[in-house]
Amino acid sequence: MNADAATSPEASTAEDPSSPPTVPSTVVWCGGRPYVLEGRPGRARWMGTDYRGRPVALSSAELQRRGWSRRRAC
Repeated sequence: MNADAATSPEASTAEDPSSPPTVPSTVVWCGGRPYVLEGRPGRARWMGTDYRGRPVALSSAELQRRGWSRRRAC
């Protein structure tokens, strides 16, 4: 295994495809809405909006429980 494969975003999700990515500024979809990973010192969070446009913060575990995708569902 080369060093590039170990540090790529795809490599981290290859181990457990059900886990959300860990690269900051990554966008995923959950419940028809986009969520962006914000990197903060100590703890990262997924930021998106609810159906009224209010900000919503989710942990990676919560995003995984709700079901997420790299693509927007049609």
